[in-house]
Amino acid sequence: MFTFTTSDDVTLHVREWLPEGPPRGVVQIAHGMGEHSARYAPLAQALAARGYAVYADDHRGHGLSMHAGPGVLGDDGWNRLVEDLATLSATVRQRHPGVPLVLLGHSLGSFAAQQYVMDHPGLADVLVLSGTTAVDGLFARLAEAGPDVMAAFNAPFQPARTDADWLSRDEAQVDAYLADPWCGFTLDDTAMAELYTAASSRLAEPIGIPEDLPVYVLVGDQDPLNAHLSLSDLLVERYRKAGLNRLTYRTYPGARHELFNETNRGEVVADLLAWLDDAIR
Repeated sequence: MFTFTTSDDVTLHVREWLPEGPPRGVVQIAHGMGEHSARYAPLAQALAARGYAVYADDHRGHGLSMHAGPGVLGDDGWNRLVEDLATLSATVRQRHPGVPLVLLGHSLGSFAAQQYVMDHPGLADVLVLSGTTAVDGLFARLAEAGPDVMAAFNAPFQPARTDADWLSRDEAQVDAYLADPWCGFTLDDTAMAELYTAASSRLAEPIGIPEDLPVYVLVGDQDPLNAHLSLSDLLVERYRKAGLNRLTYRTYPGARHELFNETNRGEVVADLLAWLDDAIR
């Protein structure tokens, strides 16, 4: 693990997993809302075993980087979170010059990755979006559902065993999430408003992304962020209209939000590894 200090003096903590030999590529993981990078250790270990160096920060307001309370990102926090990812990308490129850089974002991390590839075209060589969605469409659905976001996500799974059944069919993974003191919160109101602004403007119309960027979108067809895939379908349609010509869209029947913690996670990880091997060939 190492740390770096942002332009607004926030200390961010970064976890690192290295392969035994020289890396064939670097995978930078951007985690979701109300969680932290340690939860991606099994995925990172699988990637490292395949020859990838893996880096994952705890976003500002999360995990070891929680500087002002859970979900508090600070002034202009959403845009700064995106810039934090770019700063880490530059750092790992210096550590591993000449090898491809993959940005893998899950959920909130995928929303940040959607903005990153517009703000910093060419910084990442490959983009992976997991548990992702058309964010403006998600906000529209949540506005109809009421103020309790997590309850809205869990609503399709009634009668529910827990408040987090929407995450995975694997009860042990859900229970681990609920028992984790660094999990289960949302962004503060200011950061959520900033994300809404980004979602309704920049993210709704992807522009400036290199057309030959390899993009892999993977979602569960029971992920409540996607309204039975209609919103992930919309995101993919927008990317294709923007001219992206190396886009792969994979859906998993029955799977919920956290594909890397799902009952079929072995299949999900194997598919990801195979796709990455082809993308960086």
